[in-house]
Amino acid sequence: MDPQSTARLLRIFIGESDTHDGRPLYQAIVETLRRQGLAGATVLRGIEGFGKSSRLHTAHILRLSEDLPIVIECVDTDDKIETVLPALDAMVGDGLITLERVEVRVYRANGN
Repeated sequence: MDPQSTARLLRIFIGESDTHDGRPLYQAIVETLRRQGLAGATVLRGIEGFGKSSRLHTAHILRLSEDLPIVIECVDTDDKIETVLPALDAMVGDGLITLERVEVRVYRANGN
């Protein structure tokens, strides 16, 4: 992915307790993105949220939830994102997958 190029931001919203093949879904998704050669991925754990069911998931001390919101973000080219979408669709049962266009200004690793 070239700096100052147009790319896509893939964002996946799931629950912390979601699983795929007996392991956390977020780990399976990151592994899939890595195996498909995408530029990188970040898993973010939310402190509160709700989805389609309107059930509140919170880290509030008096209402401990074991299913906090998880967001996985990945930025890459249109082609690479489109290639991985069918696999993600098959993995995500309850959740939300969004795409948006982004402008990459800096992309480097190890000082390059």
